[in-house]
Amino acid sequence: MQTYLVGGAVRDELLGLAASERDWVVVGSTPQAMQAAGYTPVGRDFPVFLHPETKEEYALARTERKSGHGYHGFVFQAGSDVTLEQDLRRRDLTINAMARAPDGSLIDPFGGQQDLQRRVLRHVSPAFVEDPLRILRLARFYCRFAPLGFQVAAETMALLRRMVTSGEVDHLVPERVWAETERALLHDEPQLFFYLLRECGALARLFPELDALFGVPQPMEHHPEIDSGVHTLLVLGQSAAMQAPLVVRYAALCHDFGKARTPPQKWPAHHGHEEAGVPLAEACSRRLRVPRQIRQEAMLATRWHTHVHRFAVLRPGTALKLFEALDAFRRPQRLAHLLQVCEADVRGRVGFEQRAYVQPALVRAAFAAATAVDAQKFAAAGLQGADIAAALRRARLAAIARTGNEDAV
Repeated sequence: MQTYLVGGAVRDELLGLAASERDWVVVGSTPQAMQAAGYTPVGRDFPVFLHPETKEEYALARTERKSGHGYHGFVFQAGSDVTLEQDLRRRDLTINAMARAPDGSLIDPFGGQQDLQRRVLRHVSPAFVEDPLRILRLARFYCRFAPLGFQVAAETMALLRRMVTSGEVDHLVPERVWAETERALLHDEPQLFFYLLRECGALARLFPELDALFGVPQPMEHHPEIDSGVHTLLVLGQSAAMQAPLVVRYAALCHDFGKARTPPQKWPAHHGHEEAGVPLAEACSRRLRVPRQIRQEAMLATRWHTHVHRFAVLRPGTALKLFEALDAFRRPQRLAHLLQVCEADVRGRVGFEQRAYVQPALVRAAFAAATAVDAQKFAAAGLQGADIAAALRRARLAAIARTGNEDAV
């Protein structure tokens, strides 16, 4: 039995990066021998075990053979006769197909170290096309490593396009698409994930609502980048630069979906794109099985982001309608997240990256004033039920008006 450090830990070490986790491959062993040595089996699809002390994952060396469509369409063979090179050959990219032996020597049968030095993301073998999930994994690796100068090899990009054309990408399981998307969204430059998917044609299959924005113009005086798709990914990039949480980054991705529904004869204006975008954001989220909280806040940002942009001229009644639509008095984090989306929206334009944006301060002041109204005093005054609700609403409107939104209720 021989153990080798493999995959990302070896790659990141050679890049001088801290490895988040370490994975091991075991050659010359069996499931029975692993359990006898105290390892705990955890793999459902193939033999993976947890080390009895470190709890790191140790997988038996294995080969795989395509047997159907999609991520699960494989037959795996793991046995004591599978070699390390056979195991490395089934991996996606050369930079992930290296191993470190117990004596510290590097085992690199497919040129991964050279590709690291050349800053190239290249597939290990033609078998890459058999697993559609690798499109998403490669896009995620690209958005992580492109800032370091990495590019996708031309022959690998050709394989990605072939996988899209053949329809293999259509067999991806929604949960797997979201899992990879979630991880990509949390990178420093998540917009690169979607640009790569668009370049290989997968964006139209996996994120048609986003893909439809490309080629849709906006007013040049407000959007020097003009293209709605480019703007959306600039907004996503700004949300990442703000180190916003996942819920904000996903909402930034969805917020302008409705612009794709604007009739061309009305371009470059997009009146009503907020309402038009809500069902698109919901459709995208439900298709990908996006968690409920994230899905709901994406729809709210889509519907209400322009209200924040125009907050200085909103009537108190409209401002209160915004707070109520967000259920902000019970869920104030929703308002905080929406303000982050709006800030990213304003700065996600070419030349506007450092733009001053005062609206969040106005919104927070109005919301603080409305929140400070004490409902208990109305009950103490003898009001009941609907009368308390009506009095509370009148008091909140007056409080908002005192902060500067003083037009007629």
